[in-house]
Parts: sequence; structure tokens; C-alpha cells
Amino acid sequence: MFNKILIANRGEIACRIIKTARRMGIETVAVFSEADAHARHVRMADEAVCIGAAPARESYLAIDRVIDAAKQTGAQAIHPGYGFLSESEAFSQACEKHNIVFIGPPAAAIKAMGSKSAAKTLMQKAGVPMTPGYHGDNQQVSFLQEQAQQIGYPVLIKASAGGGGKGMRRVDKAEDFEAALVSCKRESLSAFGDDHVLVEKYVLKPRHIEVQVFADGQGQCVHLFERDCSVQRRHQKVLEEAPAPGMTAERRMAMGKAAVDAALAVGYVGAGTVEFIADQQGHFYFMEMNTRLQVEHPVTEMVTGVDLVEWQLRIAHGEPLPLRQEQLGIKGHAMEARIYAEDPSNDFLPATGRLHFMQAPAASDHVRVDSGVDEGDEITPYYDPMIAKLIVWGTDRDAALGQMRRALAQYRIVGVNNNIEFLSRLVACPAFEGADLDTALIEREASYLFPEPNHPPVQVWALAALAQLLQEQAELDQYETCDRDSPWHRLDGWRLNSHGHRTIMLRHGDSTMAVVIASQAHTWQFSIGEQTVEVQGQYQRNGKLDALIQDRRISTDVVMANGQIHVFLWGLSFTITAVPENDHGSAAPDDVGGLSSPMPGKIIAVLAQVGESLQRGAPLVILEAMKMEHTINAPSDGKVTAFNYDVGDQVSEGDLLVVFEALEQPA
Repeated sequence: MFNKILIANRGEIACRIIKTARRMGIETVAVFSEADAHARHVRMADEAVCIGAAPARESYLAIDRVIDAAKQTGAQAIHPGYGFLSESEAFSQACEKHNIVFIGPPAAAIKAMGSKSAAKTLMQKAGVPMTPGYHGDNQQVSFLQEQAQQIGYPVLIKASAGGGGKGMRRVDKAEDFEAALVSCKRESLSAFGDDHVLVEKYVLKPRHIEVQVFADGQGQCVHLFERDCSVQRRHQKVLEEAPAPGMTAERRMAMGKAAVDAALAVGYVGAGTVEFIADQQGHFYFMEMNTRLQVEHPVTEMVTGVDLVEWQLRIAHGEPLPLRQEQLGIKGHAMEARIYAEDPSNDFLPATGRLHFMQAPAASDHVRVDSGVDEGDEITPYYDPMIAKLIVWGTDRDAALGQMRRALAQYRIVGVNNNIEFLSRLVACPAFEGADLDTALIEREASYLFPEPNHPPVQVWALAALAQLLQEQAELDQYETCDRDSPWHRLDGWRLNSHGHRTIMLRHGDSTMAVVIASQAHTWQFSIGEQTVEVQGQYQRNGKLDALIQDRRISTDVVMANGQIHVFLWGLSFTITAVPENDHGSAAPDDVGGLSSPMPGKIIAVLAQVGESLQRGAPLVILEAMKMEHTINAPSDGKVTAFNYDVGDQVSEGDLLVVFEALEQPA
């Protein structure tokens, strides 16, 4: 076995690989960009080498720098993880040239499957079921429009070299085709350096089902069954599970055979995933093959008991497959939820910031957390905003659902917007509970998944006010005093011959609440709206707040950071702000007329003219950030009076991009 390997990746997958290598007695070398100098994968590895600046093209995608780091540290092999260089034919060839083992398939297999168009032609010859479409080299707009017309709308335009939902657009009618094609090509060129696309029939209410395959250097190949990855947003997976709900033994056998045939057709070695689109009647069609480990591989590990990274290392070292097909089986059901720094209520806009507080559910035989960050780390704009993967296992799907609900309710993050509450609603959604799955489930169930903002119940206001009082008392206790029993040292509202009252103003979103506090013996009396409750409590060493509210004991997390009080209660979180005494509760007016950048990024397109009359929703500017395109649209009918940035300019969060003049409404 290898003595030392280098991991050409970052984040949770680098940490995941390090854990298996450490268990196998293999030393690890991490590589990192300047932005990741203090990242978790750097802290975990035995050695670490800086390979460049923050942009991925200057670090994690720089083949020569990764190779130099491996040679410098004496690494015998390189594990590419997923993303970055994991499916780079040139990187595989560079490893071979420098006598470094590439822990992945041969360069020829990467090349064969790297182009979706070429792969589909090859799969057709191998007898793998195919989706109707055009996969050729002619990229003229008029020709592709003709092909789409012949295929029949709706169609799907896809980047030939793509993945992760980038360079992909659904088109429902002919008049939208050209604009979607231009956007798809631009995004594909930016993400993959190749704007070649293919056009396919869009399968209505499709399910995304993939099969894990593994092949060794002796010509043996097995599949480790399927995963259902249908639940997606913006063509990117959000929640995966194994096995696929409703899968029959006959269809599992047919899909497994098709996946193995696909791998054998290209002389595959190592871990790979063959992805299929399936309709509701059970027909399935080859979509693509990912020549690497997948983000969602843990659900396969949970139901098969196989460590796929260990298999990768053993196969790369020349060993045969550890198990034959008949020795593999499925036990129970597993689910994986991707915890992202993003704002689901704002079209899943990625978020940045520091993780001031992070508490994951406890690991067990039923719960696993794969994370690339720790409390105190920062989510930067340079890379994918994934915080962690939450994986659960149960004896069946219902049991796994129960485990996922409990684990999500126990997850706490403060410092960045995140999707935990959205995921909690998703796994409680009747359509998901009933396994009524397809890739449009999130859009289809929008009314359930995106409800109106929660108004805090009385317990939340009480916990926030209690936390404020306890923090103030703790700060006072830090100061020395001659008489700690003096009434001047206490915050109980003591008055001579009178009862003291104090009012704390709290705000949540657009709601403001006055909490009137009166002190009693060993407790407080809170008047909240029309309710009056008795409250007492204390912080524990683990950061939890133990409170007694009107004879009901509540033990939960209440985190105070950056002037805000974050209350976690009953699987929900509420961000409460203490309003200063001179603030009468009125929010500052929005800067009407200005459209600001929601995050750091680069302007890649300006789509309107100064002075042009525009309708509400018209695209104005396209911003590229976190490997995705984000369109800034007109907020109302009106016109642009100025663009403050040009194509190619880098912008920061909050920068004023567009000066917009709204059309005056008739009186």
C-alpha cells in the first residue's frame, strides 16, 4: 500500500479522504490556496503545501503546482476528490508522466466520458438506453434550433463538458431557445473552458437515478446499487438517498447491468457513477458518467458497509476488487442532506461569512457528518458554499426520515445564511414523505417549502429577553465590586419602597416586541404583548440556556453574536435584534433606485442600454459568483440611468451596480 498520498482538493472531501487514509496508516499531504491557509483540511493533514492565490485557476486547477507539491513531499499517489481536476485528462496524464499514481480511472476513460456528446455515441454502440437528442459537433445556432424543433419541446441544453448543473437550461418554447443557448455556452466556457453543448428531449417529471460502479485493473467490474438524486435546485442536488424508492428488483438489475456495460465499454478502473434519467413509468436513459467519486457517495457506504475511498486506494495500488457482485447487498436506507451557506428564500443565493457558532448532531451508527469547516472558519466567495453533508441511516425509509428530521433539528449554525430550515421542511413535505419524486419537486411544492416568515411565539421573545438579561449580568460579574450583594450590582429592577420595571425592545424581521420586565423573588415576570409569564434560567457550560417559562422547562441553544440573539427552538431558528433605546422601531428606508451586488463576484454581461424602457423582471446584469451565474433584474417598469461597472470588473458585496429609475405610477 502507499506510504503517502497527496489530496488535490479542499473542503469536506479532502477531510473525508484524510480520515480513511489515516485509518489505513497512510500519510497525507494537503494542498491549499492562500484563502485556505487555515482551513480544516490543512489542519488535519500530516503536511500541507500552498499552491497559489485564492482563485481556483491559480491554485487548485494549476496542474504543474499540484504535481510539484507531490514531488516536493514525496507523495506516491494523488487523490483528486471530486470537482477541480478530478475529471481532467491532462491531470491524469501529468501524473503518469511524473510516475505518480492517479487515484482514478485511466486518462482514456476520462477522455471517453469527459464529453457528453462523445460518451453518448459510445454508449449507444454499447447498447445502453439513450435519451433522444443531438450530440454532434455542429454548434451553429440555427442548426441547434432546428434540432430542438425536431426533438420537440421542452428540450434541455447541456454543456458537453459540464456537471453540477452548470451550463444547463430547460427550454419550453422556440422563442426562448437562442437566449438560453447563449447563456448556457457562456456559463459552460467559464466553468469548463469549453462551450460545446448538446440538446436533448426533456423528460417530463423525470427522476435522477445513478448507479455506483467500481472496476479493477484485472477487468472485473461491479455495481454497488443505485442512489436517487431527484431532489434538486438549479439542477444541483440537494438531498440524495439509497436505495431509490420504488425500485423493483428487475429494474435494479437492468440499471446495474447497463452501468457495468458502460464502464467496461471504456476500460474503466476505479470508482465511477453512471447517471440515468428515469420517467415515472420506469424507463431509464443514459445521461452521463462521472469518472470520479460523487458528493453523495456516503449513502452508498451506509447501505453497503463499504468504504469507497478505501476501495479507491486499493484499486489504485493494483489490488483486485475486494468483493464480487454476489457478495454485495443493501441493508436499510440512507439519506444525505447537503448543508449549504445560502439563502433559500432568495433563489438559493450563496452566502459568505464567518461561522460564529456551529453545532452538528452527535455522530452515531445512525448519524454521520462530513464537514470541511469548523466553528470560527469562514465561508469565502471563492469556492462552493457547502458547509457539510448530513448523512443518516435507518432500517427502512421511514426510519431514515425520522433520523434526518431529528438530526436537522439539532443542527445549529450562526454567522451565515443556511438551508437547514429549508431542508427540515423538505423532509417533512408530504410529497417527499410519500416518495413522489422528480427533479422539479422543489418548484412543484413551493407553497409548502417557502412559507411566509414565522412570527416568533411568546417563548422565543422570552428566551431572547432572558438571554439579554443573563449576558448583562455576566458582564457586570466580571467587574470587581466591594459588595456583590449591593442592589446597585443587580439587574432585578430593585427600587426603594416600589416595584421596578424595565422594557427591552426586540425585533424580528418586521415585527417589534416590547418585553416589560418586573423582578420577583428568584424570578422575572415578563409581559409580552397580552401575555404575562414568569421566567427564570441560567446558561450551562455547554452554551445551552436552561429556562423555566410559566412552569414549562425549555433547554435549547440561544447564541449571542454580532449584536444579535439567535434562538433555536423546536427545529426552527429566529434571529432577534435588541433595539437601542433611541431607535423607535422604524427601519431605514431602502436605497430605492439602486441595485446592489448581493455578493462578491465578476460582471460577465450587461444586458440593457442606458435610457432603454424596460419592464419589471427584465435582465440587467449577470454576475458570476461561486461558480454560478446570477442575474440582476429590473425591480419594476422603468429605465437604467447608469451602469457603474463594466464587463470583467470585480465587485464586492453591496457595491451599487445599477442606478435604476422606476416608472412613475399614474395617480
